[in-house]
Amino acid sequence: MKPILKILVPVLILSAGVGAFAVLRATKPEQPAAQVQERVWRVEVMEVQPRTLTPALTLYGRLESPNPFKAAASAASRIDKVMVREGERVSVGQPLVMLDERDFLPRLDQARAEVRELDAQIRSEGIRQQSDMAALKQEKKLLQLSRQAVDRAQRLRKKDLGSDSALDEAEQSLATQALSLTSRELAIADHPARLSALEARLAKARARVTELELEFERSRLLAPFDGIVAEVEVAEGDQVDKNRVLLTLYDPSALEVRARIPTPFQEELDQVRKTGQTLSGEAVIGGRRLELNLLRLAGEASPSGVDALFRFESRPDWLRPGQVIRFNIHRLPQPDAVPVPFSALYRGNRVYRLEEGRMRGIGVETLGSFTDPSGKEKQLVRAPELKTGDLLVMTHLPNAVDGLRAKPVAGE
Repeated sequence: MKPILKILVPVLILSAGVGAFAVLRATKPEQPAAQVQERVWRVEVMEVQPRTLTPALTLYGRLESPNPFKAAASAASRIDKVMVREGERVSVGQPLVMLDERDFLPRLDQARAEVRELDAQIRSEGIRQQSDMAALKQEKKLLQLSRQAVDRAQRLRKKDLGSDSALDEAEQSLATQALSLTSRELAIADHPARLSALEARLAKARARVTELELEFERSRLLAPFDGIVAEVEVAEGDQVDKNRVLLTLYDPSALEVRARIPTPFQEELDQVRKTGQTLSGEAVIGGRRLELNLLRLAGEASPSGVDALFRFESRPDWLRPGQVIRFNIHRLPQPDAVPVPFSALYRGNRVYRLEEGRMRGIGVETLGSFTDPSGKEKQLVRAPELKTGDLLVMTHLPNAVDGLRAKPVAGE
């Protein structure tokens, strides 16, 4: 019996536990099923009113000077004085940099001395020609006398009154005199060539003097116009080579803005120009509103567009080259345009319309920026699905999808 009890007791205890668990599970209270409630997003909305508006194209341009003056050294020299500093305003004719005159005067004196030497040689050549012309007459007379002496010696020799040596001497004197006459005639004939060569050397020497005088004159660099010193590249005592740029000067009233016109807008830009209209724009810099007008287009384009050059109407002289500015240019009027805040745009070409409490996405065409009467900048969009009276969601939701429940903010 005892072995049987040892087996039955654990079995009975286990059975009792299982039965008690089944009773407790069967008698536990039932929990009501959880109800999932869809969230409603509160958003700001605006009423759509399509109309014809003039969009603006936002551009980023860089200020540059079309005609910067680069003052360069006229010759290899040492810097004597630097009389201006970077950013300083200068007036036309104001000294900028002085080169050491001792690097110019000796060469100039040498060139002038060479001119005087050639002048003297030309005068000497004239005197020589006059002397040769006078001597030519005497040479001809002497030649005639030598011929007569030969004739006389020949007659005496035939009569046996003269010797052979006397005849030889007469003939030798005749030959010598003929050679002297030929040399004199050659010297006279060569006079124009010698004179021309001397005059050419004189002209070259005078040109050299003019060149060195110009170099010396330019050793004192002066401002060619009223402007601002952009950069000074040397200091007093520096040794510089010829054509080395010493400083850069620009005219602040001639500054231009170079901006890239994207390729999609080039055709529209051509249409505006063909109508004879002035393509204008405006920029706000430091709280100041500045007007710009298109001057010209760059001579070359790139796949991304073509550079356009604008000039400020008011010519502000407080701007500096290299400065990057943001400005808007006015485009052609666009029909059925809707100004929307930038928060209403998704990926740049999608907005959401509120329909029966749910958001519905609409693809739109972006036309450019637009400044409303209050001064707020908005984006102009257009889409056939946008009708007057539609409600567009202005609140930017990171989880915006089609069908998302939304409710306008009270009072909007």
